[in-house]
Amino acid sequence: MKELIEYIAKALVDNPDQVRVSEIEGEKTSVIELNVAKEDLGKVIGKQGRTAKAMRTILSAASTKLRKHSVLEIIE
Repeated sequence: MKELIEYIAKALVDNPDQVRVSEIEGEKTSVIELNVAKEDLGKVIGKQGRTAKAMRTILSAASTKLRKHSVLEIIE
């Protein structure tokens, strides 16, 4: 899951070298934290949060296949 979010985020931003993704795994839930450069934050979130919502949808679909629940947190 971590690699998936990192791949998507690096494709969206101007500074892909500043993309940091960390994963906190629990028994049935994992939290994925995404850090990007301050000037790229708007690109990751998108207009009215559409890009962030799309990333969460993709993450949810991929994690359902693994029978886990994943949550995406975008850190400012």
